[in-house]
Amino acid sequence: MSNEEKKDISVLLEEKRVFKPTQEFVEQTNVKKWMDKHGIKDLKELLEKAQDIEWFWSEMAKELIEWYKPYEKVLEWNPPFVKWFVGAEYNIVHDALDKHVKTGKKDKVAYIFEGEPGDIKKWTYGELYTEVNKLANALKSLGVKKGDRVGIYLPMHVELPIAMLACAKIGAIHSVVFSGFSAAAFGDRLNDCTAKVAITCDSFYRRGKKVALKVQADEALEKAPSVEHLIVYKRTGDEVPWNEGKDRWWDEITKDQPAECETEKMDANDLLYILYTSGTTGKPKGIQHAHGGYAVGTAQTLKWVLT
Repeated sequence: MSNEEKKDISVLLEEKRVFKPTQEFVEQTNVKKWMDKHGIKDLKELLEKAQDIEWFWSEMAKELIEWYKPYEKVLEWNPPFVKWFVGAEYNIVHDALDKHVKTGKKDKVAYIFEGEPGDIKKWTYGELYTEVNKLANALKSLGVKKGDRVGIYLPMHVELPIAMLACAKIGAIHSVVFSGFSAAAFGDRLNDCTAKVAITCDSFYRRGKKVALKVQADEALEKAPSVEHLIVYKRTGDEVPWNEGKDRWWDEITKDQPAECETEKMDANDLLYILYTSGTTGKPKGIQHAHGGYAVGTAQTLKWVLT
């Protein structure tokens, strides 16, 4: 590559333009409203005050999260280990789902799913709540309990967040693996976290073709002896290889389950999920996120970035 070509490419790596919003837009943002509430006059002062991270995140935690039990300490930092909202009891499912059903949003649409073939389905908070509870109870019937790991190998269907929420509801730790990853990649991650149960689908659509995900999941489970059961969601209805005693259809295992499931009260620092790095620079590393800190950070980002 010539120096001139390098120079041309380097221009794309630098962005010096500034797009300033109108004052009218600024005034209606959640950031500005929060600054006014706390008597902060401008962005400079906000950045200065935010240097006191315990004060800042304590304010966020009080305003954005409904704790079962309030925290006793905002931050406990013993490098390289950190704990946020020490002493609090919490479960992210309460804020993500439960409270919406109990505060008049039961019939409000939570998700709109459109599949590649053109099928469309709308999920209300009430429907989502019921499906999460049924799957949570199904997981418990398979012996999954607080602290157990569940591997999830699903495409971007609503069943993916349902599975995540069902795990969190009973205190199980989920680990989502991108459905475009290979069977070997899924197997490595299942084995690393010693997953007790895995969740996948028969097949799914991608770029006009069907991907036989159940076949790949079976291959992955060959190197993950800790997995006792595989739950399979029917997406396409295709025939799949079946392992009696180990494989369970999602619809069959959930249909007779109760529509209510008590949300487990967790310590704020109990693990919510493990997300593995891609592994392009070596063995994949499992990044751990806890219920309390993750919920506060996510809620603050959504409220301020999406205004």
